Amino acid sequence: MALVIAAHPDDAEFQCGGTLAKWARLGAAVHHLVLTDGSKGTWDRTADVAALVARRRDEQVLAAGILGGGSVEFLDQTDGELCADIPTRDRVCEVIRRIQPDVVLGHDPWKRYRLHPDHAAAGRLCVEGIVAARDPWFAPDQLRDGLTPHRPRALLLFEPDAADHAETFEESDLTLKIEALLAHRSQWVTTHLARSGPGTAVDPLERFREREVELAVGAGRWAGASLAEAYHLIDDEL
Repeated sequence: MALVIAAHPDDAEFQCGGTLAKWARLGAAVHHLVLTDGSKGTWDRTADVAALVARRRDEQVLAAGILGGGSVEFLDQTDGELCADIPTRDRVCEVIRRIQPDVVLGHDPWKRYRLHPDHAAAGRLCVEGIVAARDPWFAPDQLRDGLTPHRPRALLLFEPDAADHAETFEESDLTLKIEALLAHRSQWVTTHLARSGPGTAVDPLERFREREVELAVGAGRWAGASLAEAYHLIDDEL
């Protein structure tokens, strides 16, 4: 069982979509925990924010299905205002204790020069949620409700400040990653096209595909493989 903890809808697909597709193909169950509601994911100042939030939830469920299934859970914190406070940490702790994942994937909270505050907060909530989940005197009311402490075997931090681990995957997994990313149609203008780069294709979305392939090939070259995603692995101090 794997649990990916992401700040926003689409973060998991961008950062570890190839890995999740591979793991699902090999039979692993994957659970998605999305911490914010994605309500700031538009440049349209006249947008119906409630409709955007609902749309982004639907897109996230669709994207998770494309990657091979798995449940999706939302904490619905306000986009752009995520805080690594104790109440939110305890909610993450509850999910870890309930899901009992072998592996957790999340944002690297120690990444330098990061711009988006939600990614930093999500990384802290992931790491501190693991600490809380393993120790019985954190959120003890959860244990009285029937949950048990849980210690994952490994933590993979994506967007790593210091990469030391790679998950390699096949071309079919990369195809699913890109398809899952394109399922987030509400983000095409604000994110996908902004990330498309110069490329060689006329179609901006095709340039976006080219860019995702380039990133996977680059990580693969670093890992001595064809395609990969890079992480910082913590497996001896959890």
